[in-house]
Amino acid sequence: MSGKTTFIRSVGINSILGQTLNICFAKEFATPFFKLYSSIRIADDVLENTSYYLKEVLTLQEFIKSSQDPEPCLFILDEIFKGTNTIERIAGGKAILSYLNSENNMVLVSTHDIELTDFLQKEKFDLYHFSEQIENNELSFDHQLKEGKLKTRNAIKILELYNYPSQITEDARETQKKIAPTQNPTSPI
Repeated sequence: MSGKTTFIRSVGINSILGQTLNICFAKEFATPFFKLYSSIRIADDVLENTSYYLKEVLTLQEFIKSSQDPEPCLFILDEIFKGTNTIERIAGGKAILSYLNSENNMVLVSTHDIELTDFLQKEKFDLYHFSEQIENNELSFDHQLKEGKLKTRNAIKILELYNYPSQITEDARETQKKIAPTQNPTSPI
């Protein structure tokens, strides 16, 4: 909602425009010539008997092969492994992103997994985020890229803002306390 996917798409589009037409929509854009790989819009395929997760596994396998090419690659990934469970999504995502992030390559990834960002920060990834503001029960976005990892969690509050039944939001808050008992859900982590 705050602009993560739009931002990484814009980088990909500008990379293509800059390398092919020598123009882009930016004040400045300087990169080496990249081969561009994207996994923003992956979908399952019933006719091919391929689940969402398997389709992503196969796509990332191609990224891994391409990452060994001598030419630099730009890998753009939106919500890596969202088709599987949390623990393996974070573990597998960290391993693959670390592998792709070689000296030749650049990796842009969006994620809601704050735990994944902790691992990536240790792997020399630069972290940036977009955030929402909730004031007077109004949700707004400034669409400004900010340095560092996101420090708030507001998904349940947004459910409340959109009039979800209190039974659902209270249940969600109680479950959240069991999962992360020391973290206040709407304050810095």
